Amino acid sequence: MDLNEHKYIESLTDEEIVGAILNRDARITRLYLYEKCYPLFKVRHDKYYTDCESCIEFINEIYAYIMTPGVKTGKCYLSTFGFSCSLTCWLKIVAENYCHQLFKKRIDIIDVPEGAGGRKTSEPISPNINTLNKCDVETVLNLMPNKRYSSLIRLRYVEEKNNEETADILGMSMDNYYNKHKLAKEQFAKILRKEGLI
Repeated sequence: MDLNEHKYIESLTDEEIVGAILNRDARITRLYLYEKCYPLFKVRHDKYYTDCESCIEFINEIYAYIMTPGVKTGKCYLSTFGFSCSLTCWLKIVAENYCHQLFKKRIDIIDVPEGAGGRKTSEPISPNINTLNKCDVETVLNLMPNKRYSSLIRLRYVEEKNNEETADILGMSMDNYYNKHKLAKEQFAKILRKEGLI
């Protein structure tokens, strides 16, 4: 951002910026979201796995998130901004919440065989830990009291091995693997809750 543009965007109030973004003013949107707030978004992009290849793609997602009208209200999220804090502070919270929502949405459903009868039930799997901060993943795995469970979670979700590969590496039968898999997920989720990550 050149000096004149920097001075220009700094001269605007939060109300003027919000109004301009809501009116699809390309210049102010670019200067504010993509240039002035770039460091704010870069920190969140680097902290969380968001599936975005670049920070610009992440900003695009946040832009779409705050500008898409809600199904019930017909109003976009940005239009509900109440100016009780600065716009920059609000965007930090929005970006963090967006990343946490991605984490919660990544609950996969798998079929887990129960016992020798082969009866299957659908049960929620542990959240996709690729949406967590890398340091948080390592912390949670290191806090798991059962290191075999920790290894199972690491192989299955960090290294993205399939169930058969994970069982083979750990030297387990598939029946034993599914039983331990369920217990490992429960232990992982318990640590996540204890650490305030879910």
